Amino acid sequence: MKQHLLRLRIAPATLLVALTMLFGPATHAQELAQILRGYKIAPVELNLKGKDWALVGLGSYIVNTTGCNDCHTYPNWAAGHNPFLGEPEQINTDRYLAGGRPFGTGPNGPIVSANITPDHPGGNGKPAGLTLDEFLTVMRTGHNPHDQEGVILQVMPWPLYKWKTELELTAMYEYLRAIPSCKDTTPPDSAKCKSK
Repeated sequence: MKQHLLRLRIAPATLLVALTMLFGPATHAQELAQILRGYKIAPVELNLKGKDWALVGLGSYIVNTTGCNDCHTYPNWAAGHNPFLGEPEQINTDRYLAGGRPFGTGPNGPIVSANITPDHPGGNGKPAGLTLDEFLTVMRTGHNPHDQEGVILQVMPWPLYKWKTELELTAMYEYLRAIPSCKDTTPPDSAKCKSK
């Protein structure tokens, strides 16, 4: 009986090793495909200096396929390029991820999407002014450490993003470090973001 239980304890570990050996190459190929797709769909010029190439590509894939642009770019589409109106698709790269979308009023006042581009030129390149640890806190708890204690982001879908792996969230952060910096959007501001 003891030997049977011992085999049951070993079996999950053995199974994990076997699955890694079987699916490892396919998993790596899929990850590489996502990284390359991320570079293909990035709508802005990226600054890769001092950044992890693979994380930037993976981050682009995640950011640009999960709707970050829907809230953090205002307006979303360049003039005459809204695919929902049957026009050829073109993201508003002049205000890419610079925030400014109004959502009404919440329990702590007006809700406006945040500028998640890196700090303005001359800053230290932190997306939304957040360190990686602060970014992870926002994505996992909905609390921006720069806000008062107890304030929770009301529109940001952090309850979904909290399930992303640390690798995925770190990749998102690394991508956001690589995009052009913009000043906060104050509609109808149309000033272009600046490449670094």
